[in-house]
Amino acid sequence: MVTLTPAQDKFLPYVLAVALFMQILDATILNTSLPQMAEALGESPLKMQWAVISYALTLAIFIPISGFLADKYGTRKVFLSAIIIFSVGSLMCAASPTLDILIGSRVIQGIGGAMMTPVARLILVKSYPRNKLLTVMNFAVIPALIAPLVGPVLGGYIVQYFSWHWIFLINIPMGILGYVMGKKLVPDLFEDAKHLDWAGFALFAAAACGFTLAVEFGSQTGRGLYGLILALIASVLIGAYVWHAKRRQAPLFPLSLFRIRTFRIGIVGNLFTRLGISAVPFLLPLLLQVVFKYSPSQAGWLLAPIAIGAMGIKPWVSKIIQRYSYRKVLVVNTIVLGILIIILAQFNDPSYWIWYIPILIIMGACNSMQFSAMNTLTIGDLEGTQTSSGNSLMAVNQQLAIGFGIAFGAAVLNLLRERMDLDMLMAFQTTYWVLGILTILSGLHFLRLKPNDGDGLY
Repeated sequence: MVTLTPAQDKFLPYVLAVALFMQILDATILNTSLPQMAEALGESPLKMQWAVISYALTLAIFIPISGFLADKYGTRKVFLSAIIIFSVGSLMCAASPTLDILIGSRVIQGIGGAMMTPVARLILVKSYPRNKLLTVMNFAVIPALIAPLVGPVLGGYIVQYFSWHWIFLINIPMGILGYVMGKKLVPDLFEDAKHLDWAGFALFAAAACGFTLAVEFGSQTGRGLYGLILALIASVLIGAYVWHAKRRQAPLFPLSLFRIRTFRIGIVGNLFTRLGISAVPFLLPLLLQVVFKYSPSQAGWLLAPIAIGAMGIKPWVSKIIQRYSYRKVLVVNTIVLGILIIILAQFNDPSYWIWYIPILIIMGACNSMQFSAMNTLTIGDLEGTQTSSGNSLMAVNQQLAIGFGIAFGAAVLNLLRERMDLDMLMAFQTTYWVLGILTILSGLHFLRLKPNDGDGLY
């Protein structure tokens, strides 16, 4: 355990707090801004999903190597480099004249983000004794609860009264603050860095990109064959990774993880449940602004109830799970989430906005319950070295699910608009039906859990 100075002991958690706030604010502030960004870049608002997907996909690809880089080059150097890369990427996003350049800039931003928060969390784990770690972590993650509430509202006001460029420029002063704090407070910790499985990393990254692009091409008129080919290539790459991992002593993600039943059920459930859930924060601001003609700030305020519900349920999550079991909570909660998404499909008049609030509060509470239960159950039965690799794979899986969910939701919407020639409102409503039904069906996957699974995690 590293010996901290009194200043480091007191203020080091603020470093993770700033990193978390930057990253989550950036992720949530963007959704309400997409229609105005599309207009400024000369694009359709329904084509802006890659501004979000590219970032989530980059996080998923580069998170697995963040720990290796921190061990080899030192936590301070990697964390400060991550802050710089994230800030430079933000500046490039603000200066992007086209959607393609914006997507490339978001990739650079994502490379910084993939190292920033995981390395900051790793620094705290290595710097504090176990009996202080829970208190330190709970304090450091407070911004993770505040940022989703602030992000959509702030994004709405920024694009309404200033310009979309400030969505990204706001990261610069926070990046400077994070860099100064990191320079003074972050200890430079090293470990014996094992050889990274670069071949496994390349196979995994190529497969993740292939599946995401397959969904996108599959939704475009005349490109369905390309989508199918990409899906087949990505499947072959997954098979190649499995073959590779069986023969390597320390693969990127050990296949032994999938022999643990709760991990296997949790990781698959995490992926498919989030397909529907992840699309809603992307689609809802578009519906409100493009179809119902709400202002960006109005749309931002109507997204805030999701964060309010998520924060409000937090103190009760463990008590509810303890009372009803992981199996019952995950099955019922997932079905309720699917029903709530279908309810969103019933709105056809902008004057009904008041009814969004209770529905979105409940949806936020159910989201929070879902993610807490799935994450805890997924890694709850892991032991020893499996814990770190399983936790890393879970974080990667979450980002992939966000990217896949947004890509899938956008693909369904574009298919309904371009191939079935539905009007905009009907296309959105039908998309919500599809996402809701998919979410309900994904809840049935948790029936594979045993009634006593997770009992030792209370």
